[in-house]
Amino acid sequence: MWTIPGTVLHADRAEATHISQQLEALFFGGGITLSQVTAITGLEAYTVQNWVKRGFLTSPVGKRYTLRQLCRILNINMLRGAMPIERICRLLSHVNGQLNDESDDMIDDSQLYFMFVKLAARMKELYDPETVEKTLESYLADYEEPIPGAKDRVRSVLRIMLTAWLASRMMQETEKMLSALQ
Repeated sequence: MWTIPGTVLHADRAEATHISQQLEALFFGGGITLSQVTAITGLEAYTVQNWVKRGFLTSPVGKRYTLRQLCRILNINMLRGAMPIERICRLLSHVNGQLNDESDDMIDDSQLYFMFVKLAARMKELYDPETVEKTLESYLADYEEPIPGAKDRVRSVLRIMLTAWLASRMMQETEKMLSALQ
């Protein structure tokens, strides 16, 4: 079993390509509530509300979060173990400008997140940097640039996200091993 990045949910790595459909199914009735966001992410409600207040994501409409907002939260949450939140926001701003304004985004946060999940699920076979580049290129093959150079920015951000997520996982494993020594 594998914990889906940024969540407390478990899945089989082989099912990574279907995680988007599973999360999208939660939004058939519109948006999801803050309590549902916290159940998916394991975050405290005040943390998510603080991120909205600080402009890390747009405000929910009618107290309901969209898939796009959830994926922004998941992107931030999965990177918190490896980077300070200010650096995470700077990284996401590289492809999405002002984080509290979706109109200037080069890529929808859900599209970015689901590409990342597919990459993360394949990490065992992606240790070779050349393979990572080829895989990124295949994932971005259908991406339509809203502005020239957007694809290169998205590729760079995904590569950094993957490296930071791996670093965080390695730190967690290191802590487990150190605890076992005591």
